[in-house]
Amino acid sequence: MYTTKRFEAAIPVDEYLEKYVDVDTFLERCKACPNYDGKWSCPSYDFDVIEYWKKYNTLELTAVKIIFDEDYAGKEFPEDEILRITESSVKKIKQELSDELLSREQEIPDSISLSAGSCILCEGECARKEKKPCRFPDKMRYSLESLGGNVGMTISKLMGIELEWMQEGKLPHHFVLVCGLLRK
Repeated sequence: MYTTKRFEAAIPVDEYLEKYVDVDTFLERCKACPNYDGKWSCPSYDFDVIEYWKKYNTLELTAVKIIFDEDYAGKEFPEDEILRITESSVKKIKQELSDELLSREQEIPDSISLSAGSCILCEGECARKEKKPCRFPDKMRYSLESLGGNVGMTISKLMGIELEWMQEGKLPHHFVLVCGLLRK
């Protein structure tokens, strides 16, 4: 159904902040998402995002391109089938990346991972919607985009990958999951 291709890059955090982070623009985009103020991994935050970045020296990026084979790529499917295909591919790879990065955090002192998109640890509703603390604070991580990172520009300039946006009723040729590890 699909194959994957992995890409990696590293960049000093100060350079990443200068070239790829625009907190105000991405905060506005986040406000349009139902996860805004609804998941602990998503804005609004009670901390300064730029200061969060500045605690670290290096950002190690990992991108996994999920490439659909010709029976699926660019083809039209009913919405429920697109959801099934998406969940069976993206969710699996996202979990693998998350597990890998949490393991790397254990190996590298003073590091923290950045997830590929918003948190999916709670299968149902995030505790934030109930005004309760995160159920998994040891595993919940922020994403690049939630911290103002321009993921499209990041993977284009640093990895040579272009995003392909989904069109209604049509599966894209590929998805790209982007995550990272911040190191001191």
